[in-house]
Amino acid sequence: MKKITANQVSIALQKKTSQKHKEALQRFFKTGPGEYGEGDVFWGIKVPEIRKITKEFKDLNLTETQKLIKSKYHEERLAGLLLLVLKYKKANDDLKEKIFNLYIKSTRYINNWDLVDLTAHHIVGCHLYQKDNKLICKFAKSNLLWERRIAMIAMAYNISQKDYKHVLKIAKILLHDEHDLIHKAVGWMLREVGKRDLETEEQFLKQHYKTMPRTMLRYAIEKFEEGKRQRYLKGKIN
Repeated sequence: MKKITANQVSIALQKKTSQKHKEALQRFFKTGPGEYGEGDVFWGIKVPEIRKITKEFKDLNLTETQKLIKSKYHEERLAGLLLLVLKYKKANDDLKEKIFNLYIKSTRYINNWDLVDLTAHHIVGCHLYQKDNKLICKFAKSNLLWERRIAMIAMAYNISQKDYKHVLKIAKILLHDEHDLIHKAVGWMLREVGKRDLETEEQFLKQHYKTMPRTMLRYAIEKFEEGKRQRYLKGKIN
């Protein structure tokens, strides 16, 4: 059987490029000077197309997958990471460990919020669930923005298991982070907790809502009924 290569995936991706979509993505993902995605390069491929291609090349080995993850092109990095997710779901314990380690060693390339949001909980969250939480805490305190976001988004797996202890622990570590993308991530995860256990979310909010960043609070209370939402925003919750 002929070996599948990263170059074959790249060729398949490039057939789906769109100049119009490329320009929109460059703006949407803030790739300009001084922005969080500065220097990121897009081909202009929609995520469903990337997912379709990764399924076609699901047997790509880890060495070749790593080449995609290290690419300067956003869509190649996303394809590589989505391949890791596909592989992880069907892997034995030994392969899961290898996939997890590759992901953790590749955080410098997981450098935009969609790359994190589509993958972190499937690999990091799942792999570390009910295990030592030191790595997640380390990431939450990292100088690298994307490692901090990985730490928070990885907790989506815990939330899916209705296990909120570590979710709230990471949220507290990131409570006063300076970056808007972290404010949004924490607020989003708190909102997801609330969908399953409103009391647990509100216990956390009542302790911290007066000091947390406004964006974080807005994301966290987005699904509350309007009267309660306004009381939180006005600082009138006891």
